[in-house]
Amino acid sequence: MASPTDYPLARPNPDRPPWPGEFHTVAATDVFVRKTPATGPDAEPALYVHGLGGASTNFTDLADLLSPWFAGRSIDLPGFGQSGPPVGADYSLDAHARTVIGYLEQSDRGPVHLVGNSMGGAISIKVASSRPDLVRTLTLISPAVPDLKPRRGADLLMALLLVPGVGVRALRRVDADTPERRARAIVNLCFAHPERVPANRLAQAAEDILSRRELPWAHDALLMSFRGLVRSYLAVGPRSAWQRMTEVTAATLVVWGAQDKLVDVAHAPRIATAIPDATLLVLPDVGHTAQLEDPVSTARAILSLRGRANDGRDTNHVGT
Repeated sequence: MASPTDYPLARPNPDRPPWPGEFHTVAATDVFVRKTPATGPDAEPALYVHGLGGASTNFTDLADLLSPWFAGRSIDLPGFGQSGPPVGADYSLDAHARTVIGYLEQSDRGPVHLVGNSMGGAISIKVASSRPDLVRTLTLISPAVPDLKPRRGADLLMALLLVPGVGVRALRRVDADTPERRARAIVNLCFAHPERVPANRLAQAAEDILSRRELPWAHDALLMSFRGLVRSYLAVGPRSAWQRMTEVTAATLVVWGAQDKLVDVAHAPRIATAIPDATLLVLPDVGHTAQLEDPVSTARAILSLRGRANDGRDTNHVGT
């Protein structure tokens, strides 16, 4: 079986623009999905799921690095990126998971190599545990697992978002700042080394923030998705996230940055133990978004997982 060092990877291209995409109607919602074409003959289908406040552009570099092996798609969850709001303004974690499942069913791309970051990781756990037929492997990058003790640096805003009426006002105050300062604040929170972010990537993030100011559902998407995530933390018994992890049958990789300021890295070994067929990679000098801060190490680990899952299997097919 191949090890991570067996995969020759180029360095990320900081000048690469976001991948193009198209809209799909999923449960009456216009969902935007970016496409990273496969560059290898034996590529397999992959789907990338972003976190709270993120977008499909969070996987530009990772999808590029993996394109010789994966035919990648990156989804904008309802209300985020370029996707429209969900019917009934349902931003619960279950609703987001149903969107991912609906897209996979409609596109007929499953089973896929499913990669989720933060809230996208929590969503991916739900998808993998409830629909194992759609998931070939599962990669969780700092998944937002139950933790009612927010980390330093994010605790004040998160606490305000939970208070009825106050949450919207808090977001409006944040939104009043310049897009450039907001982009820098997000990078400072999510990266262990914000200074490593290329200037053009920071500019792209600021442009995204500016464009979302014009969307009437942008605040609701962030606020209600956050509250839905916290509500999922309170689930017990068979609906709890920890129980769902024990039901995941796909080969799984848990990736975590040791300098994560949003979700405690102490959860990493517990998750890797709860999921029956899981391996763990902790990156020592990385924050909350390893796919952005260290896409090369993340890509190599995912390719090692692919090799483990496909060991002894005929995988001579092209992902679509």
